[in-house]
Amino acid sequence: MLCDRIEIKSHVEPAQVKLGLGSGYAQVSLGLGSSENVYTKINGDCQMQCALCEQKKCSNGKDCSTIKADVEYTGRNLESMKISAHIESRYYMEKTRLEELILYARGMGYEKLGIAFCIGLEKEAKIIHEILAQDFNVFSVCCKVCGIDKDSYGLEKLHNSGFEAVCNPVGQALVLNNEKTELNIILGLCIGHDILFTSHSQAPVTTLAVKDRVLAHNPLGAIYSNYYLKHRFNTKD
Repeated sequence: MLCDRIEIKSHVEPAQVKLGLGSGYAQVSLGLGSSENVYTKINGDCQMQCALCEQKKCSNGKDCSTIKADVEYTGRNLESMKISAHIESRYYMEKTRLEELILYARGMGYEKLGIAFCIGLEKEAKIIHEILAQDFNVFSVCCKVCGIDKDSYGLEKLHNSGFEAVCNPVGQALVLNNEKTELNIILGLCIGHDILFTSHSQAPVTTLAVKDRVLAHNPLGAIYSNYYLKHRFNTKD
């Protein structure tokens, strides 16, 4: 287990070893001034939490995991890794994500692409469809496909009365599966709907845009804003 591999050095100050046994966890931080590795033990199980590590020595070759011997890239997985590395090394900070998507799909030899989009981004979907259609055979499907009433499943409505079509991510996946697309692209599907679409898609899925109407479809804006961090998420300065 990962926690068993931690050696607490004598130079570690008491404040750097944090125990919260009453709440069922023990957090151990190693290093002076910043955390080298952070593991959390919850109810006897050890969890790797790389997001809390401040040094990321894995980028220089250190292995903190127990899975390295099980990792192997072959076949199409290796081909995908090569195409991704090619795009990163040659076009880093030069190409937009849409351009990178086109380069990746070309490199993988894909011919049929699918777009599963939110009706709220129909204008964007039309433009993206037309751009991708210059190089690929493109199929696009709206989230309201099939026109199913929310009342059919007893779902809450955005508006209080009248017909309201349900978002249909499983239907979107089935449409693109029937077209035998080779890569499917999510464009602004709601949280949860994107998960259902991905789980039912037979083709691999990439996300071009995440819906966030409050922040102009830029979810990371919430953590770049001091106001949101302090007043919405109760984080410290």
